[in-house]
Amino acid sequence: MARASFGIGPVRIRPGYAREVELPITRLVTGAEITLPVRVVHGREEGPTVWITAAIHGDEVVGIEVIRRVLARLNPKAFRGTLVAAPIVNVLGFTAGDRYLPDRRDLNRSFPGSARGSLASRIAHLVMTEVVGRGDVGIDLHTGSFGRTNHPQIRADLDDPRTLALAEAFGAPVLINARLRDGSLRAAARERGAAVLLYEAGEAWRFDEWAIDAGVTGVRRVLAALGMVDPVVEEASAPSLVSRSSGWVRARRTGILQLDAVLGQRVEVGDRLGSLSDSFGKTLRLVHADRAGIVIGRTTTPLVNRGDALIHIAGLEPSAAPTPIATGAGEVDDEEPLPHHDLEPDLS
Repeated sequence: MARASFGIGPVRIRPGYAREVELPITRLVTGAEITLPVRVVHGREEGPTVWITAAIHGDEVVGIEVIRRVLARLNPKAFRGTLVAAPIVNVLGFTAGDRYLPDRRDLNRSFPGSARGSLASRIAHLVMTEVVGRGDVGIDLHTGSFGRTNHPQIRADLDDPRTLALAEAFGAPVLINARLRDGSLRAAARERGAAVLLYEAGEAWRFDEWAIDAGVTGVRRVLAALGMVDPVVEEASAPSLVSRSSGWVRARRTGILQLDAVLGQRVEVGDRLGSLSDSFGKTLRLVHADRAGIVIGRTTTPLVNRGDALIHIAGLEPSAAPTPIATGAGEVDDEEPLPHHDLEPDLS
């Protein structure tokens, strides 16, 4: 029996085909229509329905490139299941070169939204209805906020067995058990029963190749683990590290920052991470690790004020055996409320 077609917005996609769909959002004062671009890959064979989103914050471009590269390698004729991809969720912010919407609302604090609410609420409602509501597995792609860069990591509910198995399949260097943030896409999707991975890597407005590569490989691994594509052929990699707590090392003086620590570096309490100096090079204060773990984020700003977040360190748990994935459908105590996604401290 032939597989049924897939309906989204005003169109239907036949099995074995991929199609781009423009979902209306609003109109500009000029009358030009603003739409949400979505691409659907509807495989010829039966399988799960998975959604992928990126650029909920308009300056987070790594995820856009991740989705482009993933889609470029998919063959609908050989694909099993359905993939719904929305590479630029915050279209207005992206086109304006801004993280937020024109009214300064954070779209990732506006879910699940409402068809009659604010612009942010309406966009959130559209995404929940036409994208998130289509499947029970989702991957939301993010980068660090302005002036910060992040080590590739998955943030998810690691206490949920299915989500944990998908996170392990993704294979990011670090898996972080991140609490849900009210109004985030991840929280709204989890409320509907979806298993959601939030990928975090790189810096705003940068195509960090290492972040893109890790994201593309991770998404492909998840699709393979769900049986939607053939397994990824690659060299064996180190198992993901697991964290259930993290915190920022903060500046104790105002000054010019020289950081020695790099993303992915393992540190112990007391390790030197960098220093603060004045404009003539006189050292004002050394920066030391206040906990053991791995560096998962760091500021990229050289001038810092007392109290600014400098280095984000995630504590690590002992390694454990991988969790098996079902084919059906601790929380981070982050010290810094970043103006960023789902747990900011996301941990989005």
